[in-house]
Amino acid sequence: MKLSSLLSYATALLSFTLMLPFTAHAADDDGKLRIIVFGAHPDDAQYTSGGTAAKWAKLGHHVKLVSVTNGDIGHWQSAGGPLAQRRLAEVKKADAIVGAETLVMDIHDGELVPTLENRQKIIRAIREWRADIVIAHRPWDYHPDHRYVGVLVQDAAFMVTVPFVCSDVPPLKKNPLFLYSSDGFQKPYPFKADIAVSVDDVFDQKLTAIHEMPSQHYEGGTNGGEEYAAKVPPASDVAARKAWLRERWERRQGGEAKHSRDALIKYYGPEKGAAVKFAEAFEICEYGRQPTVEEIKVLFPFFP
Repeated sequence: MKLSSLLSYATALLSFTLMLPFTAHAADDDGKLRIIVFGAHPDDAQYTSGGTAAKWAKLGHHVKLVSVTNGDIGHWQSAGGPLAQRRLAEVKKADAIVGAETLVMDIHDGELVPTLENRQKIIRAIREWRADIVIAHRPWDYHPDHRYVGVLVQDAAFMVTVPFVCSDVPPLKKNPLFLYSSDGFQKPYPFKADIAVSVDDVFDQKLTAIHEMPSQHYEGGTNGGEEYAAKVPPASDVAARKAWLRERWERRQGGEAKHSRDALIKYYGPEKGAAVKFAEAFEICEYGRQPTVEEIKVLFPFFP
């Protein structure tokens, strides 16, 4: 075969390959919502948004939970490729329980920086998912990976609609709703719960999913150790482990409900909003579109 013919064949094959994700998406253009959640590590998206993801999935909407790094230093006892593979397996199990798809990007844990290359990865991920809602960390987190996920998503927010940016992937026709997941940081801006979701009805499902990520809670992740592990019920006692996990997450999600009570009452009404025990909360980003309450109830269809 002549070189010119080979080049033509290669170009055609590359073009076909680049088109595959969009051909596949055409089949599931079913009118359902499409939500993508970015976390820095393989557990962050599950922790911040796993309950809300489960509620969307129960209604048939499409959710993808993304880790922007591979988590390969996120343990006190192991690191590198084996840990990255372990954590990928963990989040796949967790996401299957939630009803979400999984994406773990191959960027080293602790080394995420807001480069143009990484911004383009985020743009492509949002476009390929054809997102209606994008959720990410706030860009004021103490952890550089968390912080830069927020910066990268913020920098991608306008660009996802620009045709000649990442032109190999079709631009979105409408800017998604961009949200921050909650955190406890007070400076420079404390988190403000614009939207709060009751996860009472999926709390057990979320716990079952989180249980599948033992490297991070039962073993303590980066900040664990032998002393920490000795205080956790052993893997052989599953019931005790789950009780240990429940106690911690009841406190965490209960605190979320307490701090976001005004938003819960706004969307569920005075009686139901006051009765919510466990919640996940989100802040509407200053970039992107600013939705009305009516639009939010379309995007969060489980609100009354």
